Amino acid sequence: MKNLLVIWTLLFWQWSWSQQYQPDILNGFEQTSLIQPGDYDGKVITTIVRKTQIGNTKAVLYVHGFSDYFFQEEMANQFIQNGFDFYAIDLRKYGRSHLPHQRLFDVRNIHEYDADVDTALKLIAQKDYNRVLLSGHSTGGLIVTCYANTHQNSSLFDAVYLNSPFLDMNLSGFTESVVVPFGSFLGKIMPRAKASGGLSPYYGWAIHKAYYGEWTFDTTWKPITVPAVNFGWTRAIHKGHKEVQKGNCVDKPTLILRSDHSTYGKKWSNDFKRGDAVLDVQDIKTYGMRLGKNVTVLTINDAMHDMALSTQPAREQSYKALFNWLNEQFR
Repeated sequence: MKNLLVIWTLLFWQWSWSQQYQPDILNGFEQTSLIQPGDYDGKVITTIVRKTQIGNTKAVLYVHGFSDYFFQEEMANQFIQNGFDFYAIDLRKYGRSHLPHQRLFDVRNIHEYDADVDTALKLIAQKDYNRVLLSGHSTGGLIVTCYANTHQNSSLFDAVYLNSPFLDMNLSGFTESVVVPFGSFLGKIMPRAKASGGLSPYYGWAIHKAYYGEWTFDTTWKPITVPAVNFGWTRAIHKGHKEVQKGNCVDKPTLILRSDHSTYGKKWSNDFKRGDAVLDVQDIKTYGMRLGKNVTVLTINDAMHDMALSTQPAREQSYKALFNWLNEQFR
């Protein structure tokens, strides 16, 4: 009973604090930090970033990917211009929500993020929008899908948009069938042990303005070279993949956008600016089509891993596809 009282007190304090938005690091945006129940590392917060416009009757909640945070201002403005108030989460232990005592990106179970998504959606619901879109990129797409699976028939969102969702590992057959499950097992008994080295920097080079890209972002929060993960993370992702690959996870209309091809290479080339350098696009289609009964998978020519960070022709194609689909769903 005492523990229950503490939880309810925290939740009450959290909702009181939720209205106290402060100016964000991005011009024209504002943010609020919400305290969540603590976990194996101690204190946990979720940060909500928003940009709103008078007269908008719809809203979108965006969930970023792994080794990432929200900084895609152009994407937010596209939603604003198309009648959606924009909200984004910096998940626990990521970006604005990372606390000094925490390991960046650390997780043991993909459903740890359910509380972050649920809190944000309930915050959005206070404004009584006509329609709410739940959106996730890459690992955020996996998180959104797993959340939807455990929140069937939810009234908090009406449709789902997945931008290159992380629905399977992009590894060899042997690694996926033997090495990853063994790493997942190790994640139960030694979650903090290092599981692998970091990934190639080429995707980071393709998007950051200091190299070959168009964008500026905080490389402390979104490193150019993706850092090593631990076995706890491996277990969380592996179990999340097994969950979504069973299918029928999302009971709302769902749009998935993916590139027309994946890009590989041991040396830098401009090909990394014209394809998905992170995931296997065929996996996205194969497992994406299983997610629900009303799923649309569209292919964007020469898109990179993140539609919102791709070169301008691919970005324009992706926004056209997205808002045409949304106009059909929300008319």
